[in-house]
Formats: sequence, structure tokens, C-alpha cells
Amino acid sequence: MVLRLVLWSLGDADAGLDELRAHLRETAVDENGRLPGLLFAAWISDEASERFGFVQLWSSREAADQPLPRETRELLGKDPEVVELFDVEATASVAEELTRLCLSFR
Repeated sequence: MVLRLVLWSLGDADAGLDELRAHLRETAVDENGRLPGLLFAAWISDEASERFGFVQLWSSREAADQPLPRETRELLGKDPEVVELFDVEATASVAEELTRLCLSFR
């Protein structure tokens, strides 16, 4: 499993959190649900530091090699400042199917 972390700085972006939240409600969440190999996605924000982004959990590094969402980049008027991939060592969850997964439990 691979986790992808993506973060934008909103200080110089073309859109703010209100527009981003509308985008999530209207299209982004449903579109992400159809990506092959995507196991989980969470969109994150911090108003104090003016940041927005998402974390995605992918079944493999190959699956995580998806292009970043074009619509979000267009809405913000720029590429994200942070795009990083991490191998997932272990998981814990109240959802049984997400518990004890990844490298440490092979």
C-alpha cells in the first residue's frame, strides 16, 4: 500500500476554502470514488496556515501513479507545493478490512 500526500498553499491561490468545499460536494468526492486502486481518500485543510490538500491510500505504487486532479489544480490556479508518496508500514482502524495491513503485517 502507498499513501499519497498532496498539499496546496492557499495564500496565493485563485480559490479559497468555500470554493474548495463546494467543489468537493459537487464533483471531487464522487470522481475519486471511481479511481482504480484507490482504497481511501480524505481531504484536509487548515485555515490558520491557509493549506488544503488530501491524503489517498492506494493498493500499490502503480495505482498511486494517477495524475493529480485537473479540476482542483485549475480551481486553485496552480500545482500543489507538496506531492509525496509513502510506503504504508501498518494500519489500524475500527473497520476490520482496514486493520493490520501493509508492510509490517505481510
